[in-house]
Amino acid sequence: LVGSTSHKNERFDWVVDELRAPDITNARVDGSDAGAAATATGARVGNHSQISDEVMSVSYRADASDTIGRTKELAYRITRGNQQIRRDVEAICLNNQASVAGTDTVAGVTGGLPSWIETTVMNGDGSAATAGGHNMTTGLTEKFTEEAGVALSFQAVKDAIQGVYEEGGEVTHFMSNPGVIGALSSYMFDNEARVATLTSDQGAPANSKATALSSVNVLVSDFGTIKLVPNRLQPLDANGNAVAFLLDPEYVSLSYLEGYRTDTLAKTGLAEKRQISVDWGLRVHTEKAHGMLVNIDQSAEVTA
Repeated sequence: LVGSTSHKNERFDWVVDELRAPDITNARVDGSDAGAAATATGARVGNHSQISDEVMSVSYRADASDTIGRTKELAYRITRGNQQIRRDVEAICLNNQASVAGTDTVAGVTGGLPSWIETTVMNGDGSAATAGGHNMTTGLTEKFTEEAGVALSFQAVKDAIQGVYEEGGEVTHFMSNPGVIGALSSYMFDNEARVATLTSDQGAPANSKATALSSVNVLVSDFGTIKLVPNRLQPLDANGNAVAFLLDPEYVSLSYLEGYRTDTLAKTGLAEKRQISVDWGLRVHTEKAHGMLVNIDQSAEVTA
């Protein structure tokens, strides 16, 4: 969903800017002198770069053999390795992990999206949650507090959407684990919610095949149209609970110090070795453009 940017150092910084609140007293006398200039500047925040890799080794015999389903084993492993490291990056981005500065002995860790969002954060049932966020003193991001799981509330979803809108954001995607998306879709069809109805006729000719629609993948809210996106790679927290993100993808991106590359490693025996690596980080342009519902028990039914 998101774009890509680049950075030049292990720590990369950017400025978070926002418009001031509307001034309803903004009226001046004709010909009057100008007032004091606005001096407010955006906050400077930053994240750390993280090196992720995938190493593979294929013996000469395996690469020379007539393997079912592929011509060369090494080429197949490289293709699969590229897919796997990209899956790792996706999961890391969505993990509740604080940023860590890299040193000669410590691996740098990029702050995951849950450690950035701090303005519009609540538990899945709408109760108060303890958010993390970017610490202006340390320059690091902090994790949100993981607690016991609660059932997702449809009212909490609406409140979070409204909360982001009031901060100036435009939520376009609601993304979470498949269990959460499925439970939310089912809730919208039950008799209590009455948000959607089962559709079995799409106006097709009588002699054509009918299609039964029994899921909701788009929610038209009071504050915009939102696509429900299941993400199989989104990790659960340490308690096995899920997080639901309300996203405006325009204001988050993947940033690369060094893009994906494949290097040939030195031979130490009868095998070819390759290493796929990427030096990357997460750039949250402004966290107020996003919201988050945390500590969701994805096995529980959604409530009103």
